[in-house]
Amino acid sequence: MARWSFKEALRLVFLVIVVLQINFLSTEVVAQETAKISTSWRNNNHSVANVTRALLYPYYTFNDSSGPFMQIILLKEIRPRVGYACGFVSNGTDDSFVFSIGIVHYRTDFVGVHYWSDLDVVWFANRNKPIRENGTLQFLPDGNLILKDADGTLVWSTSTSNKGVVGMKVMETGNLVLHDGNNQTVWQSFDHPTDTLLPGQKLVDGQTLVARLSETSWNEGNYYLLVNHQGLFAFYKSNSPQMYFNFFIRGERESIETSYVKAVNGTLALYISSAEPNEPDAVFSKPSSMKYIRYDYDGHFRVYNEENRPVDLLADFLSECDYPTVCGSLALCSGGQCSCPSGFERSDNQNNSGCVEINPTKCDGPRSHGLLHLTDVYYFNYVDSDAAVLKATDIESCRWLCLRNCSCKAVLFQHFFSNFSRGNCFLPSPVLSLISDGKQRNDFESSAFIKISNDMSNTSGSSASSKRKGIIAGLTAGIFCLSVVILGICIVRRKKQSTEEDVETYWEQLSGMPVRFSFQELQDATGNFSKLLGEGGFGSVFEGVLKNEEKIAVKQPNSLGQGKKEFLAEVQTIGSIHHINLVRLIGFCVENHHRLLVYEFMNNGSLDKWIFSKDSVQPTLDWLIRRNIIHDIAKGLAYLHEECRQKIVHLDIKPQNILLDENLCAKVSDFGLSKSIDKDQNQIVTTLRGTPGYLAPEWLSSFITEKADVYSFGVVVMEIICLRKNFDMSESEDRVHLLDLFRRKDEEDRLIDIIESNDEDTRLNISDMIRTMKLALWCLRSDFTQRPSMSAAVKVMEGTLDPEINLEHQTLDFNPLAAIRRKSEFETTVSVPPSVLSGPR
Repeated sequence: MARWSFKEALRLVFLVIVVLQINFLSTEVVAQETAKISTSWRNNNHSVANVTRALLYPYYTFNDSSGPFMQIILLKEIRPRVGYACGFVSNGTDDSFVFSIGIVHYRTDFVGVHYWSDLDVVWFANRNKPIRENGTLQFLPDGNLILKDADGTLVWSTSTSNKGVVGMKVMETGNLVLHDGNNQTVWQSFDHPTDTLLPGQKLVDGQTLVARLSETSWNEGNYYLLVNHQGLFAFYKSNSPQMYFNFFIRGERESIETSYVKAVNGTLALYISSAEPNEPDAVFSKPSSMKYIRYDYDGHFRVYNEENRPVDLLADFLSECDYPTVCGSLALCSGGQCSCPSGFERSDNQNNSGCVEINPTKCDGPRSHGLLHLTDVYYFNYVDSDAAVLKATDIESCRWLCLRNCSCKAVLFQHFFSNFSRGNCFLPSPVLSLISDGKQRNDFESSAFIKISNDMSNTSGSSASSKRKGIIAGLTAGIFCLSVVILGICIVRRKKQSTEEDVETYWEQLSGMPVRFSFQELQDATGNFSKLLGEGGFGSVFEGVLKNEEKIAVKQPNSLGQGKKEFLAEVQTIGSIHHINLVRLIGFCVENHHRLLVYEFMNNGSLDKWIFSKDSVQPTLDWLIRRNIIHDIAKGLAYLHEECRQKIVHLDIKPQNILLDENLCAKVSDFGLSKSIDKDQNQIVTTLRGTPGYLAPEWLSSFITEKADVYSFGVVVMEIICLRKNFDMSESEDRVHLLDLFRRKDEEDRLIDIIESNDEDTRLNISDMIRTMKLALWCLRSDFTQRPSMSAAVKVMEGTLDPEINLEHQTLDFNPLAAIRRKSEFETTVSVPPSVLSGPR
């Protein structure tokens, strides 16, 4: 009898242990098809699989592929060795897991152990909130299916408590179903699509497919696709969603059934307001068979068949260059090949591939940068007819719109061949791939202007010869400059001394001026400007304390090109107005190049932090306080318009410019853009100034009266009532634009629908809130002559005057300009030439 060595005996023991582990594991892998309530599963058996793999490799593996790993909970076989499974899935790159549904392929080894080799994940429950090892899935006695992380945090739920649910099963369609005692579906995964449609599954109106973030990340990405009563649409998610595909269905529909697309027989059938068994309105067809249709991370909508050969359903409509991120930001795509414009190079950031500037531009005004003009360059967003910032404008106005905007990286001008002088102006944000394919598209052509540093134009394309010429020219200029430098210094010194004397004389002659501080005094008071309260297009504001312990706010305005006389004249205007609802100007500083304004300190900051905050830490203002704030703003504006020696038009009324004191009393601030009008003067002519979203329609003509402030006041009133911004992408599609919603509800006589809160404070004050909305309606008339004066608005708030409501609805026009209606690229105050706004409404 042969004797076993110690090594062979140890190997036999290990083999027995491993077989026992695999058999235990197989009961988990080849799982049951159904589950009953009061069952739970813990996400921990993947560790057993790793032990098995380590002990038997390379003879056995739990997963033949290097792709995602699943701990199977339920499995429905649809054909031999292929099935739909649900369970805990990991992509294998970290210790995070998602409860998912997938298509699995599995085999049986020589000892009868089942293991799978391929997994296609087709649905996610918690892809944005993955759990860790030892998280649990619990099928509670009340019928609710919940997912918890290892620390007990609730991550996901079907919200099916007390709905009669008794069981859960995976259907042969891949649908995960919770059913009641009569086997009727209570909840199903088909009603909650993520990025994939299985055969027979619908995507209905109100649902979206959201692509994955990347090939290796299951988190929601930037692409989404939806269907509605007009057709099928695909977008890239950004500040303002950028549409890159649309398929419109035109004509009247008799049925009022929900619109949807359905994956069936290797096709995608589109039903728009028509119900089965009617014929679909359109069919997107490619392969003859399919496993699923996936909306992929790169924006492609692909059918995957059994051979895993994906085919793009949109290939007949879009070329490779029509996809927003095919080449990355600011890159040029031609025939599927990517390149960078002159002065740019490929980015090293793999997560944000594209082109970056070799010499980054600086926001020092239009002189610090220029625009690189590229002809025959297009942008995919032209499929969106509402995407133009300015319509019917000229090319120079379009260029200046980008030059004057620090955040603008590129602007595109599209014009029709029949009219080369007029066209549409596009300021995409962010700027995605550009199309440079050398062919004309439909009946229009397009040019792109890409912002580059002026330094670039001085360095790019230089030859050795031009450098030598530059050196010679520089030496010659230097000799000439040296010969006159002494004379120049003398002239400058004498002129400066004369100017300083003139300014000092001018200042001394002015009456009613506030306190004049030295720069050193304000530097000491602010701790060398160390505590920043806020900053933006208006400049920067710092907190400080004077020697008498009075707290102050020191503003350093952005007033490039403004001389001392002009600044002092502005100070005199602001310093001469005194009202409880206007922020008081305490003093100023004019010293060398320093221009500073000293205001009273407002303890509770700006209004926007109170009405736009979604942080539970920030308390919500009750209606009485909000009503008082509206009243305070109206009184402050009425004083400016009617009680000063000259009318003062503020021109930038918005929540950021309304400050609150320790008692939450509101005061109007920031008069940097204000204009004075003589009492006998009806209007002023000025360039566009203010903040998009608060601009009155008459800015199209640039003939402005104090009624422009009344319009802005109306927008602010609506924001205060609804506690949200007038443009909010976090809202549902039909509620993104508050003023559009306001208009629709007013026409339906359903203003009450706008107020979402149903707390006791709202219920007790609903009639007063509706009355205040009607005041806002009055202020938002597109015809400025129909708007009330601010003194009339004060009377409405005091209850001595009723708001005017007997005006026809068709006079309302909340969208006279695309730049006002859409989310503008200007996040700060802007000033643009009048030519930018030329053209019809």
